[in-house]
Amino acid sequence: MSSNAGTAPARRVPRPRADALRNRERIVTAAREMFVEFGSQVPYDEIARRAGVGNATLYRNFPERADLVHEVVLSLMGRVIEVAERAAEEEADTFAALRRFVHGAADERVGALCPMLEGTFDKDHPDLIAERDRLGEVVEGLVERAQAAGRLRTDIGVGDLMVALSQLTRPLPGSGCGAFDQFVHRHLQLFLDGLEAPARSGLPGKAATLEDLRRDSCRP
Repeated sequence: MSSNAGTAPARRVPRPRADALRNRERIVTAAREMFVEFGSQVPYDEIARRAGVGNATLYRNFPERADLVHEVVLSLMGRVIEVAERAAEEEADTFAALRRFVHGAADERVGALCPMLEGTFDKDHPDLIAERDRLGEVVEGLVERAQAAGRLRTDIGVGDLMVALSQLTRPLPGSGCGAFDQFVHRHLQLFLDGLEAPARSGLPGKAATLEDLRRDSCRP
């Protein structure tokens, strides 16, 4: 007699349907766009309308706003990591790779991360820590390779890069995102010009590391 006789078969967990996955992706994309434009407190029904789904679908996927903000931050960090990895793989010039990452991260609106990390948001969730570490590792690689090649000044750190990227891609208070977008890449290019070696002046203080950023409340 089989040793499995009388044992209930293992329960199969149903996989999400393709349309359910597409709806979830549309919701996250719409929320990311609207959080950048209007802040993370934008009404749920407005997010559902832009995503092209019903309110019930939105609430079924993200019953709490914190759940949606968490997913948006994870999605955004994942997209920025992909930008950095592609830049590292496809650009032979180490400074060109860094420049491509900075402009690509700006297009993903990485500066929108900081406002979403305020309040009761769980910044120490394991998923977020893992993505933050992945992002730090790939950007550190871009910086170290450019410095080793003599293309990037040596008195700056990854923290300096991420702080500037965050600040220069965040709209000014009271200004519309559309009006601000036209300046972002101009100002980023001015910043990047100041990073190329040889440096034309010395910087006050010391280079900022990722550990310095992680002690702050806003951690890209």
